[in-house]
Amino acid sequence: MRINTTILEAQPFLRGMKTRPLELLAENSMLAEFKAGETILSEGDSANRFYLMLDGQVELISRGEDSGPIHIQTIGTGDVLGWSWLFPPYYWHFDAQAVTPAKTIFFYGTRLRELCEENHDLGYELMTRVSEIIIKRLQAARRELVEHKKRLRP
Repeated sequence: MRINTTILEAQPFLRGMKTRPLELLAENSMLAEFKAGETILSEGDSANRFYLMLDGQVELISRGEDSGPIHIQTIGTGDVLGWSWLFPPYYWHFDAQAVTPAKTIFFYGTRLRELCEENHDLGYELMTRVSEIIIKRLQAARRELVEHKKRLRP
């Protein structure tokens, strides 16, 4: 089922986006649902998807070298999942696992990159918005890693 522009306009990540870029996104979107415990993304795998969270919670995890998995952040309704589809070499930087059943709007990252090349307004909008997400995720990862190191000290 394709998503309409009204639903997309209501998403915090897309709020205020111009009509034509929203129409392009709507034409290339669909619903995707995940069960609690289901792996959505795996660190190191090909990044070719992008999700807007409609409902549920997803945990972002980094694979620790010696200490096992490290919780980075839990995201939920209104959040974005997956930004690596936009930046070469297009590999996931974290694992993502549904904590609760999750309902999302799904986009193929490869198709979005093509659309960004064809429509620079869309490309600019997505690049600007995804950059904000990256900064927030990196800040969350830094905070969690500092806390993780503190817990490991005797």
